[in-house]
Amino acid sequence: MEQKYINIYQSCRNTAGITQERAAELVGVSVESIRDYEGGKRLPPNHIVAKMIEIYGTPYLAIQHINLSAKDLSAYLPEVTVTDLPQAVLRLQKELNDFIKCKDELIDITYDNVIGDDERPRFDAILKEMEDVASAIMSLKFHRR
Repeated sequence: MEQKYINIYQSCRNTAGITQERAAELVGVSVESIRDYEGGKRLPPNHIVAKMIEIYGTPYLAIQHINLSAKDLSAYLPEVTVTDLPQAVLRLQKELNDFIKCKDELIDITYDNVIGDDERPRFDAILKEMEDVASAIMSLKFHRR
C-alpha cells in the first residue's frame, strides 16, 4: 500500500483539525494557494507561515519552514527533535550536566582571550556540548503537546 507524502504545512493544518477551505479563510489566502503550499508547488511567504503558526497552534512550523525554505541558513540552527515533554526535560538535564562537566575547562581555555592551536580541539568539543544544550532547549520549547 502506497503512503501519500504529507508536507509540513498540510501536517500542521491536519493537526489543528482545520479544512483547507477554513485555513484559506483564516490565513487570508485562496484555497488554491493553500493547495499549492501543501502540494509543494509553492513555498508560502514568511508572513503567511506566521499566520499559519498562530492559527494552527504549531510553533514548530517556524523551524520546519526555515529548514525547507532557507537550507543555506538551516546549518546555523540547532537541530530540533519533537518529543514528549518528559523526554525533552530529561534530555535538557542530560545536556546541561554534560556541559557543566566542561565549563571550568572552557574558562581555562578562554580566560586569556586567546585560543591556542593546542586548545582548539577541546574548545571545539566544548562548543559542540553547548550546541547540544541549545538543541535540547529548542526541543523542550517545541515539545509534543
